[in-house]
Amino acid sequence: MAAKRRRSAQQEHAADVATYVAAGGEESVQRVITAVYAVTKKLDQWYVRQFADLDLTQGEWAVLAALARAGDTCLTPSQLADLSNVAPSSMTHRLDKMSGRGLVQRRPDESNRTRTLVSLTTDGWALFSEAVRESNVVESDTLRGLSTPERHELARLLEIVIEGLDDVDA
Repeated sequence: MAAKRRRSAQQEHAADVATYVAAGGEESVQRVITAVYAVTKKLDQWYVRQFADLDLTQGEWAVLAALARAGDTCLTPSQLADLSNVAPSSMTHRLDKMSGRGLVQRRPDESNRTRTLVSLTTDGWALFSEAVRESNVVESDTLRGLSTPERHELARLLEIVIEGLDDVDA
């Protein structure tokens, strides 16, 4: 018996769109949403492998990214738990591990000694930057079939979609 040949990403996309349209979905909507989902799924698979190579969990990445986005502003463990959608006790354990690896620093809040403030260390910033640079290579490869003006147009169109996300009651 011959081995079943694996479908290409394009064939998989076309089959998925056809399935959703046959079930009543509008074709132009399904083409876009299914494509965005396929790209996200493929990138997520790559990110999981990349995090493993960098000895990071997805949860630790969420902390690094949240602290990097906060810039010079320190965050509390509760804020980080909210941003990461985890229980505060899980965040405490995560921060213990990250602090032990020298990625984050915790210190008491001078204005409220009962609060702890968390920030990235130099090593934490370095790991965040390394992950972003490595990701950029794969993300650029993902978009290699588009010219620079096409990338700008795609970004512009997706940003319009993002603007409307707050209006969608999911």
